[in-house]
Parts: sequence; C-alpha cells; structure tokens
Amino acid sequence: MTAIANRYDFVLLFDVTKGNPNGDPDAGNLPRLDPETNQGLVSDVSLKRKVRNYVGLAKGDTDGHHIYVEEGAILNDKHRQAYKALRPNDAKVEKDAKLNPKDDAEAKEIRDFMCRNFFDVRTFGAVMSTGINAGQVRGPVQMTFAGSVEPILPQEISITRMAATNEAEKKKQAEGSEEGNERVDNRTMGRKYIVPYALYRAHGFISAKLAERTGFSDADLDLLFEALCTMFEHDHSAARGEMATRKLIVFKHGNAMGNAPAHALFERVDIGRNIDSEFKAIDRNIDNYPPARAFSDYTVTIDRDNLPEGVEIIEKC
Repeated sequence: MTAIANRYDFVLLFDVTKGNPNGDPDAGNLPRLDPETNQGLVSDVSLKRKVRNYVGLAKGDTDGHHIYVEEGAILNDKHRQAYKALRPNDAKVEKDAKLNPKDDAEAKEIRDFMCRNFFDVRTFGAVMSTGINAGQVRGPVQMTFAGSVEPILPQEISITRMAATNEAEKKKQAEGSEEGNERVDNRTMGRKYIVPYALYRAHGFISAKLAERTGFSDADLDLLFEALCTMFEHDHSAARGEMATRKLIVFKHGNAMGNAPAHALFERVDIGRNIDSEFKAIDRNIDNYPPARAFSDYTVTIDRDNLPEGVEIIEKC
C-alpha cells in the first residue's frame, strides 16, 4: 500500500460522565490530575490502547491488522514470526531465546515485516529490540496526554460486597453481625473514584514522512479516524462511566512537510462555557460559573478565517 502523502494534525475532544477515565494504580486508582491546576489527565497510552482495541474488534485477525501490543501477549513470540518468515529453514529460529539480524539488509526486512503485519507498529511505532531483536520503529502517529478543559473534583464513593469469597470469610462476616439482624454483618468494604463530568482535549500529529518508512496508508488513516470517533462505544464499563468522543477536528496540510506549525492550528480551536447561549471564555482566576455536567455546557468554536495556504479543516465527528 502507498503511504499517505499529506501531513495531518488533529484535536480530539471527549468527555466522561460519572466515571474514572484513567485511574492511577499508584494512587489507589485516583483519576490522574495535574496537582498544580487540578485539571484531569488521560495518558496517550490509554488513548492508544482504545484505538488498538477498536481495530482488533473491527478487523479481527485479518492480514495487515494484527495488534502487536495485546493484553497478555509475549512480544518476543511476535518478533519470532518475522525471523520465521525470513529464515524458514533455520532450526535456531524455533528455539533460540535470542536472535539478531545478520546484517542491515535483514534488519530492514524484519522491521518491514512487523510494519506490514501489525497495525499498531505501522501506526504508533514500537521498540522491538528485546531478546529476539526486531529493531525499532518510529511511528507516524503521535498523541499527547489529554487534559480536562476545567479543573476536576474526583469523588470517592464507598461500596460494599455482600458475598463471601470462601468459608473462612463467611464465618468472619457472621461473627460481625448482630443477633436477629443479618443485614449488618461484617461486609467487605471498597471504594470507587469518579469524575462527575469533565471534557478532555488531546492533540495528535501524523507525519507523512515517517509514514513513508512504515507504510501507513490512506486506508490506515481512515481506520484511525474511525477508531478515534467510535472507540469509546466499545469500551463501556461501570468503572469508566459514560465516555464519548465529541469532536475530531483534523487539519490537513497540502504536502508532506506541512504548511503551518501545529500549535498555530490548534489555537484556532477554542472552548468556552455556554452561558445563556453565549460563549464565555474560561478564566480560572475569576470564573464563578455553575459546574459543567454535560457537553452542552460548553461551546466549541473553530477559527476558519485566513487559513494558511494549503491547510484544510475537516470535522470527522
């Protein structure tokens, strides 16, 4: 497949309602946030995971759309596939714990195999030089951490479990109950953290020059945008509440190198509060607006005037 010929930059807006978009296991699964501003954070790794999951569901195990980073996968086994394809009669390929390319030419062939067969390697790149060495690939698609438009206030919710895991736990629960009242037994306590509502913004970059090296094609680009628009529809859970992509605003450049700096294009997308159907800029120093609880509490504007020559704005969703 022919690689994309144009550079792209994009703004992704998504929201969460009564859920935990990206908990930090080192902080008791507390939603990630910037400690100086209390703005919520969602890592680029989390967003890429959702893209991978969507592609896996949409394309299954079809050629060219395998997923390299899967839950529970042994990455070296996937590296070994490349060596098996290039050295079909080499007995060492089947059993050796360490393998390395014979020369630069074979190293390139191994990287090309991984790019052709694994969508996420072709898209995001990968470090594949562990044990069975398949090299390193710098992917054409990169994403930033997402940050909430306004500060968030995570809430801690207490939960209880009535069922016992085993007989010993059941006996312990019974010992904690009051005579004649089995509903006040010694139940297992737990907690959940939720964000009542937050709108998040992330930025993305797609390099046509790096796409030439991995083979990232127009079909891959369409699949990526499809995934970004609908990835949350297949990722619902009680822990994450309701999450949804609200807008994907794409800046298409007229050539591979680009026609304008990405930051200047991102500044054209402005988000303010919707107060009595009027756009109100968000100023954290003086705002006294009621807390946002829906996407309709915000207004998104796009400055389309005096666009740099060769730049096109496309709203994907």
